[in-house]
Amino acid sequence: MTDVLRRGRASLAFSFFAQGATFALLVTRIPAIQDRYGVSDALLPVFLAAVPVLAGVGSVTTEQLVKRIRPSRLLRWSQPVVLLALLGAGAGGHIAELAVALGAFGLAVGALDASMNMLGVSLQRSYGRSIMLSFHAAYSLGGILGASLAWVGAHWHLALWVSYLPVVALLLPATLVGSRWYVDGGPAPVGEEQGQGAGVVFKLLLPLCLVMTFAYIGDSTVSNWSAKYLKDVLGSSEQLATVPYNVYMVTTLLGRTIGDFGVRRFGAVAVVRLGTLVAAGGFAVVASAPGAWVGMLGFTLLGLGLCVLVPQTFAAAGRLFPGASDAAIARLNIFNYVGFLIGSPLVGALGDGWSYRGAMLVPMVLVLVTLVYARSFAAQPDRYGGGHERPRTADVGRGSNGL
Repeated sequence: MTDVLRRGRASLAFSFFAQGATFALLVTRIPAIQDRYGVSDALLPVFLAAVPVLAGVGSVTTEQLVKRIRPSRLLRWSQPVVLLALLGAGAGGHIAELAVALGAFGLAVGALDASMNMLGVSLQRSYGRSIMLSFHAAYSLGGILGASLAWVGAHWHLALWVSYLPVVALLLPATLVGSRWYVDGGPAPVGEEQGQGAGVVFKLLLPLCLVMTFAYIGDSTVSNWSAKYLKDVLGSSEQLATVPYNVYMVTTLLGRTIGDFGVRRFGAVAVVRLGTLVAAGGFAVVASAPGAWVGMLGFTLLGLGLCVLVPQTFAAAGRLFPGASDAAIARLNIFNYVGFLIGSPLVGALGDGWSYRGAMLVPMVLVLVTLVYARSFAAQPDRYGGGHERPRTADVGRGSNGL
């Protein structure tokens, strides 16, 4: 049964990796997509906003579908749709084709994100120790690879479909083969119900929803505004302005790689509090930086701090509602997209109307709100590490081989 868990963990980690690469290939080539289809600057925000909105719809739909279909099956078939939609976005020639491709991408990615994290939380429960950060580390690694491949495509002036086709041709069959070993977790032990019944009480989930939203406001601030901030506010060169996001992704990977050890040793609450303080310190350094290199230090701190919040928020939802973790994660996942939708326009509006230095203090304050809700991350029945690790359970549910 241990081999089943190991194969399930490896195959799910590869799914996270593939999605990280896919998403990076899309978002880093937005200017090229705009040029290919002749999308105006006025229309582009509509297309960009449609993806997270439809992803939210996909996540809500997933909450209903998992009542009848195992998360492993949803993940098995949503990931190829996402990959093919990426290829469609790069291969089309008319704006209507782009709309269809991005629509399919958004709906499928909502189902994919929700089902991936459902499987991650259930595997963590089966392991009896923190492993969620390792899955999100795989996502970060995929993002770094995807962004690097996008740079190669842009540098060599390759057509979008030429950049996308080899990636899709490799990842699509690989993820389908790997999906044979996904593991659907069994029901939570009776003792883990915590007196909250089998349903999701939104009032109890709300603190985690807020934390998820604020974490993604911080993340979208870095991804959308770091280059402009370094160049226009801190006076860096255009080449140096491309570095902060890469540094952010690398430090995110580093923090997630070692983060599970911190959770096992000190508990989730301590790790979340430390990550929150480091992230807030990063925003403070960015806002007050006298020059580009100090600003780079701030973005480095942001990667190390923000990286722990999202994985631990999903894990906390699974512990809070062990009898209905799939539904809790599907609802929580919606606020991923809420934060993404709010973050970039908020910072842009404040920067244009006030100052970009002042705008960086807003996500700092929002991220600090996490400290108020830190106790929501307490692992009541199954604290990881520090002598509290549960023995691995033999009930890992069913693999997805026999569909």
